[in-house]
Amino acid sequence: DAVDLAQIVSTWGTKGGSVESDINGDGSVDGIDLAIVLGAWGVCPDPTWGTVLEWTPDPAVVTDANLRAAITATNLPWRVRDNGTNIEMLLVPDGIFTMGCIPGDAECFSDESPAHQVILTNAIYMGKTEVTQAQWTAKMGSNPSGFAGQPNNPVEQVSWNMIQGFNSATGLRLPTEAEWEYACRAGTTTVRYGDVNDIAWYNGNAGGTTHAVAGKLPNALGLYDTLGNVWEWCQDWYEPYASGSVTNPTGPGTGSDRLLRGGCWYGNSNHCRGSQRFNFPPSSAYDNFGFRAVRTP
Repeated sequence: DAVDLAQIVSTWGTKGGSVESDINGDGSVDGIDLAIVLGAWGVCPDPTWGTVLEWTPDPAVVTDANLRAAITATNLPWRVRDNGTNIEMLLVPDGIFTMGCIPGDAECFSDESPAHQVILTNAIYMGKTEVTQAQWTAKMGSNPSGFAGQPNNPVEQVSWNMIQGFNSATGLRLPTEAEWEYACRAGTTTVRYGDVNDIAWYNGNAGGTTHAVAGKLPNALGLYDTLGNVWEWCQDWYEPYASGSVTNPTGPGTGSDRLLRGGCWYGNSNHCRGSQRFNFPPSSAYDNFGFRAVRTP
């Protein structure tokens, strides 16, 4: 609105430091920031389901400038708390990425190929962390976790089927496999978005247990533990990849196994890779299986 425009004008040409009117976080208040404000003029889409915590992405959290610009271009608030669950959610913008085995990754399994282009046309809100024991128990009334009594640790021993009850009660959903990998990669084209010991709990550093969420470094979208801690269920049925570009893939219509992603406290570091796929029947519930919630804006 006019207040935003006045702030842009009053700080025009400012370079360096943290300036609120540097909307795209490129270190300068200029025509790009003005264009973003004018493009969103009059748009105030406060979500009815959540409380806005921050409208524009913090450059200290969303460290990739292209991702910041893509988030801002959605005209949606960046950081929101889901009112029904108190889950903090971050906006993942629409985009295009290469899904599957990174060339030169010797640890890839055969079902991670062929690498293929994926086009995601819709932004989503994704939980900043895996759903915790406290968040699950508050909604479902009991805690199924094998490592129970740790409210800030991820809930585990939850099957895909059990999660459908949580989602029905909250209006949340699981990410598709493509949404999950896109969010995990956060603009990177490497095997991982950082050194495995800095970003993930796995059998080389976890000490035989899950850990409180957000104890390792986040990715460039500000998401924690997308690799390690617990495997995260995805919505899709499992099937091998086909070649060629796909748009908004949701997997096959039926199958015997659902997908999990991200690796876990019990597994080796080679499971903690952006392209790693894992599949189990949807009734399976183990102490290394958890999930991350998503909401469609």
